[in-house]
Amino acid sequence: MLARAITLAESRRDSDRELVQQALKNLYQHTGGSHRIGITGVPGVGKSSFIEAFGTLLTGRGHQVAVLAVDPSSARSGGSILGDKTRMNRLASDPKAFIRPSPASGSLGGIARHTREAMLLCEAAGFDIIIVETVGVGQSEALVAQIVDSFLVLMLAGAGDELQGIKRGILELADVLAVNKADGDNVLAARRARVDLKAAFTYMFEKTPGWQVPVLTCSAHTGDGVNDVWEALGAHRAHLERSGEWARDRERQRIYWFWRTVESRLLAQFRNNPDVAAASKLLEQQVRAGSVSPEQAADELLGCLNHS
Repeated sequence: MLARAITLAESRRDSDRELVQQALKNLYQHTGGSHRIGITGVPGVGKSSFIEAFGTLLTGRGHQVAVLAVDPSSARSGGSILGDKTRMNRLASDPKAFIRPSPASGSLGGIARHTREAMLLCEAAGFDIIIVETVGVGQSEALVAQIVDSFLVLMLAGAGDELQGIKRGILELADVLAVNKADGDNVLAARRARVDLKAAFTYMFEKTPGWQVPVLTCSAHTGDGVNDVWEALGAHRAHLERSGEWARDRERQRIYWFWRTVESRLLAQFRNNPDVAAASKLLEQQVRAGSVSPEQAADELLGCLNHS
């Protein structure tokens, strides 16, 4: 039932959207009780392997864990592999876990267009830990930090990432940072990366007043350090609740999604406007031919609203 509800949330059919909105209205009082955790990292850092080890640890302690894994969409075909369940065999078969891969479908921020609705549906279904796995690290992926309570960044040792940390980027949004794959011959390199990254954080402003970002090492393969990551995330939540930031952050999340929804629906109405649809084809041809600049064409297209 939960999977079908999320499928409806991802649908572009107006009838499905109306049904989902009504369902969310009825379920809204049962949402908001989970710990929302965003997990990001460079491709190859082992996000899926870490989430399986992390999720298995949590279900073993009685938690109900939902994983919303956003899969990259092809720029050519628009399709996605949606193979996250195959990379999390153990967790996928755990009765206390729910894994839902969703296509990014061109959405920026490393999150699918309807990730928030999926989160709310999972919370209403009783899941107390919601994990959002993003597509991969990039400047646009900072948006994921807007919809979660705790933001975990996974790093690799020996790949130059520890030096890129000094350039800030995505790291300035981290609440907890962990160097993954700290096993075998990579243990010493991971420890050195941890020292470098910890030093890099001394040059950054505090994201949350009074919270010093923990820099840890872990291994999804051996399980070492995974519990330390969970304890750090729990400590972050406790700090937010003590300081009052938890309630303020939830308010910011709601306002953020309010305006994201407004922008999305305004764009849809704009594209569906008959005057806009009629003018856009000609303007596209003119821009393609170079006879009109993109800026001038945009002004003319927006001007169609004044005649509607």
